[in-house]
Amino acid sequence: MTSHVEEQIQARIAAARAKRAKRRQQRVELAEAREYGLQARHAAKMRRWAEDEA
Repeated sequence: MTSHVEEQIQARIAAARAKRAKRRQQRVELAEAREYGLQARHAAKMRRWAEDEA
C-alpha cells in the first residue's frame, strides 16, 4: 500500500513526463511545418525564376 505522499509524487512525475512528451511532439510538428514552408518557398522561387527567363 502506498502513502498519500507517494501517490502525489507519482502523479507529479507522470504529469512532468506528459508535459515533456507534449513539448517534444510540438517541436516535431513545428520542424515539419518549417520544412514544408521552406520547400514551398523554394518551389515558388524556382517558378518565379522560370517565369522571368521565359
